[in-house]
Amino acid sequence: MAANYKVKEIYYTLQGEGFHSGRPAVFCRFSGCNLWSGREEDRADAICKFCDTDFRGVDGVNGGVYTADSLRDKIVSLYPDVKKVFVVFTGGEPALQLDKALVDTLHDHGIEIAIETNGTLPLPDGIDWVCVSPKANTEIVVVHGDELKLVFPQTEHTPEQFADLNFSHFYLQPKDDGDAAYNLSASVKYCLNHPQWKLSLQTHKIIGID
Repeated sequence: MAANYKVKEIYYTLQGEGFHSGRPAVFCRFSGCNLWSGREEDRADAICKFCDTDFRGVDGVNGGVYTADSLRDKIVSLYPDVKKVFVVFTGGEPALQLDKALVDTLHDHGIEIAIETNGTLPLPDGIDWVCVSPKANTEIVVVHGDELKLVFPQTEHTPEQFADLNFSHFYLQPKDDGDAAYNLSASVKYCLNHPQWKLSLQTHKIIGID
């Protein structure tokens, strides 16, 4: 029986963060997360308490329940160049749903696949770009990949805990909260003192796009 994938939203935009910042991409946001229910009344008991993303349900733009083939077709329909489609799977936590069957279906169409994951769940083989963003109060099992992007500062997680992992790029992303100005200054200072790390800004918020 074919798997069904629950998707909150799918849209075409520019990647706003990290290595691929500024690159056109289709974002496919899966529903659900293993660190928080997405309900505000549950935030105090959540493992991750600073998430700012709505990943509940399937009621967003192009949201719904898809098969691998129908999800591929929707992704392709949103990208202007069908020969060079780039999709970013995010959430919530996309590793709850992204599986080898979907990876193979997309690769059969020549689609380049990236994932933004909290790193607490194993990933299927074949993903072209793996970005791990560790969250406080968790232990990651994805300890190698292309990009590690740490929200900074976190009292529970420090950059030193991840500096020796096998990633090609290391980013600090200032936490977007009531202390945003301080967090930006602290991130800049840390990167200057530890040049292994680069600064990642949420440029989509700066320029006002999704």
